[in-house]
Amino acid sequence: MTRTVYVNGDYLPEGEAKVSVFDRGFLMADGVYEVTSVLGGRLIDFDGHAARLDRSLTELGMTMPMAAEDLRGIHRELVARNGVEDGMVYLQITRGAPADRDFAYPPQDTPQTVVLFTQNKPGLADSPAARTGIRVISIDDRRWGRRDIKTVQLLYPSMGKMMAKAAGADDAWMVEDGHVTEGTSNNAYIVAGGTIVTRDLGDHILSGITRAAVLRFAREAQMKVEERAFTIAEAQAADEAFITSASTFVMPVVAIDGAPIGDGTPGPVARRLREIYFEESRKAAS
Repeated sequence: MTRTVYVNGDYLPEGEAKVSVFDRGFLMADGVYEVTSVLGGRLIDFDGHAARLDRSLTELGMTMPMAAEDLRGIHRELVARNGVEDGMVYLQITRGAPADRDFAYPPQDTPQTVVLFTQNKPGLADSPAARTGIRVISIDDRRWGRRDIKTVQLLYPSMGKMMAKAAGADDAWMVEDGHVTEGTSNNAYIVAGGTIVTRDLGDHILSGITRAAVLRFAREAQMKVEERAFTIAEAQAADEAFITSASTFVMPVVAIDGAPIGDGTPGPVARRLREIYFEESRKAAS
């Protein structure tokens, strides 16, 4: 079946979708994106993604191209047209395509480019990796300073994933000034002495939508949470470690730089948080 995508107001077969060569997302990485998971044909935490999208656009001097409810409708339409039961909807908004390449922003009335497409991922919530855990390596964090904006500048995270692959690992945790910031496409956590520890929010990390939900669920379950920086050595000595993201949900980490975490298997806190996340998120899915 040919996948249907959305480009600037039109639903098109993916082979007919086109964006200008002058688009600033292509030339300058001048754009933002969101990825919303789909479980059982319903959107997971769409409101959180829409709110973060609005913030990212505002930080870059752009506006939302349409109301959040209209965006939700496009998401639902693409899910329906492509028969997605489990998977993701990718949304990207750029500053648009001026008449020519220029470092200066184009006029304010330049139409933005809005693109959405689906990715079908059967069994997304039942990943085998969640049962065995993943292995990560540590790498220097060499990204730009505004990591709180979810831009399409993803070259270094892509490089990080390839570094992990070359090392026989699944992903990488980035380190700056001796402390873990986040994973290449996820937020990072450890569990030490019964306390869940994750990096505090700021320009140095992305405010994950799944992160916010998981921390809320953890606190509601009377789990202790501490938002602060931690080192790789502290992580290696922890009882557990895990990551969160819209596509991995809650994923246990069982080794860092070759050192096993705890007994080298997914721990009880990560397993329980994954269960709670699915229970609560499916209830609220739209």
